[in-house]
Amino acid sequence: MDTDLLSLDPRTVYKLLCAVAVPRPTAWVTTLGEDGTVNAAPYSFFNIFGERPALVVLGLQHREDGTPKDTTRNITRTGEFVVNIVTPELKDIMVETAAAYPPERGEPEAVGLDVAPSSQVAPPRLAAAPAALECRKLTSLSFSAQRDLLIGEAVALHTRDGLLDPETMRIEWEGQFPLARLFGDRYARLVEIEPAPIPAPKPL
Repeated sequence: MDTDLLSLDPRTVYKLLCAVAVPRPTAWVTTLGEDGTVNAAPYSFFNIFGERPALVVLGLQHREDGTPKDTTRNITRTGEFVVNIVTPELKDIMVETAAAYPPERGEPEAVGLDVAPSSQVAPPRLAAAPAALECRKLTSLSFSAQRDLLIGEAVALHTRDGLLDPETMRIEWEGQFPLARLFGDRYARLVEIEPAPIPAPKPL
């Protein structure tokens, strides 16, 4: 079956794309409001795209009337944000921060999340997150009244004690891998991990 995506309404395209591009990581983004309020919001249009610069890309959706949400507005003003990595035990409280709180009421305060200082940017990280990428905005692209593509550079990485091996510079998740986003309200745990080394070319 072939489906012409250009003939469909945006909501249907969104549903189809999210259902086939799975799993996706979730960025739990913290930013600072103009009055110092800490905003936290989850985004599943997120990934990393390089190492020098260390590119972090977020797909930021606006409200239905086209006005930017708190995360977009805060990053536009300050140029800084933190991507907190979500693990399964944080799923429920992360979902709570997706509620539509007004800008003057920060999600961490509303749901009881502790924050901790970042090392190189002003927005704090979420203390419960096992890893956090401190980022600065490089550029953004606007494709419609509903969607911006934000490109930032990760300038610092915070990890909880024991997660990063300083000798090998390897992250040791020890089975507690980040939460995978599927579609709609569905999430998944990564439980079956298999190595697949790249082979040498086959001889002629």
